[in-house]
Amino acid sequence: MKPIRNSAKAIIIYDGKVLLTKNKDQEGFFYLFPGGGQEHGEQLSEALKRECMEEIGCHIRVRDLAYVREYIGKNHQFAQWDADVHQVEFYFVAELDERIPPTEQETQIFAGTNPDEYQVGVEWVALSALDHIRVYPAQLIPRLQGRGEKDVYMGDTN
Repeated sequence: MKPIRNSAKAIIIYDGKVLLTKNKDQEGFFYLFPGGGQEHGEQLSEALKRECMEEIGCHIRVRDLAYVREYIGKNHQFAQWDADVHQVEFYFVAELDERIPPTEQETQIFAGTNPDEYQVGVEWVALSALDHIRVYPAQLIPRLQGRGEKDVYMGDTN
C-alpha cells in the first residue's frame, strides 16, 4: 500500500481566465491545475512554487488556501490504474510573479523546466469554457464560476 501523498495546486485567474496545464492521453486533451507533490520537509507553499516553475516555468506568489480535495483512486473512473492512489490536494489562490506585466500575462506562453509526463503545454482557459473541456477535478469548475458550493473541503472527488 502506498502512503497518502500531499499535493499543492495553484488557482491562477486573470481577466476571467484560469491558467491550466494542457495534457494528452488516449482519450484526447485534458486539463489540470498546475502543481504537484510535496517533498519531505517542504512546506506546501514552497512545493507549489517549485512545481509551478517545473510545469509552467513561472514564479508565483502563493495566497490563501481555497479548497482541499481528496482523490482515492479506487473510487473513481481510473480505478484500474489508480486503485492504490490516495492523494490530498491543497488548492491555493496564486498570482503570477510581478516580473510578468499584467498586459502580457494572458498571452505569454510558458515553458516549464520539468513538465509532467502527459503535459503538452500551458493554456489560459476562459472560466465560461471550463464546462466544455475535460478538467480535473471537475467539481472545482462550478466553484470557480461562482455557482457551486463554498465549502473548502470538497471530499473524495474527481
